[in-house]
Amino acid sequence: MLSETIRLLTNNSSSDAITEFILLGFRGFQQWQHWLSIPLAALLLRAVMGNTALTTVICKEQRLHEPMCFFLCYLTLIDLPLSMTTTPTILAILWFGPLHISPTGCFTQMYFVHLFILSESGILAALAFDRYAAVCSPLRYTSILNNKLVLNIMLIVTGRSLLLTLPVPLFAAQLRYCSSHMIEYPYCNNLAVTKLSCDDISLSSMYQMIVGNLIMVGDLIMIFLSYSRIIYAVLQLRAEGALRKAFGTCSSHLIIIFISYSAVIVVVMTHTSDSKIVAYIAVLFNVLLLIVPPAPNPAVYGVRNKEINQAIRKNCSNLLAHTVYNFKINNTSFCFGKSRFVRIFTLPN
Repeated sequence: MLSETIRLLTNNSSSDAITEFILLGFRGFQQWQHWLSIPLAALLLRAVMGNTALTTVICKEQRLHEPMCFFLCYLTLIDLPLSMTTTPTILAILWFGPLHISPTGCFTQMYFVHLFILSESGILAALAFDRYAAVCSPLRYTSILNNKLVLNIMLIVTGRSLLLTLPVPLFAAQLRYCSSHMIEYPYCNNLAVTKLSCDDISLSSMYQMIVGNLIMVGDLIMIFLSYSRIIYAVLQLRAEGALRKAFGTCSSHLIIIFISYSAVIVVVMTHTSDSKIVAYIAVLFNVLLLIVPPAPNPAVYGVRNKEINQAIRKNCSNLLAHTVYNFKINNTSFCFGKSRFVRIFTLPN
């Protein structure tokens, strides 16, 4: 439905509409872009495996069916498609050079990238509220964040992202691209694409800046207020180890927030500069913004959260206990499995 709407708008925007864009990618890093693909591929693999494992464990373990884990599961369901939407395109450019993409494919990718970024921002704010409720009102935690409220928060985050992101590719699809069709990015970034138009792009740029700032700043204010209340409540306790315990509870969330929003801030700052060196940095940080946050999320939350850590260890132990390995040396066959059970027997000549 979305792709068809974008295709019709693209075809109607100009009688001599362009038939494709070319994603140039990392123009400032050509000499070592093949080497750059190695850590990016590793990050993609880690993001897919880690987020899949975390989602599976949370869904399987009944004792993890609590608000924070529901939000984490939602976060993994955002991170997985975010990685798969852009990383294969980026790796293809690093391996094979500039990539051709249709306008419909480009604007569709643009929509989903913005959709997942806004959804991630919203769920990080929800996680901050979850930590505030857990630390400041531990006895009323389950009554404050009941299943109904958790579901409503997820629906609000999803709904606002779906609706507010939709005009971004629609505005871009209605523009006329009558000059260059080469995008200085390895994926369809809205600001980079609309810059190629020969029409007035002030409406598109203004919408993205206003909506993006309102949502991201609003989420950051929510996060700041939540952690301010947590710090204030902990300092009021004046109990030995209270601050350390509260920091241990919230540290994993703070790490993810730092990784996500620091990249966003650098991207926004570099987009306002005309320097080529700064432009190369903007491209690199845009890629890091999409690839890096999904990769450490499962490891950070899995290591820092005791319940999730124990559940992952338990599932890994069960998996290994039910796995049988067979190999043969000369005429002797070795079979390992079922924990410590070992059978060795000699094959007939």
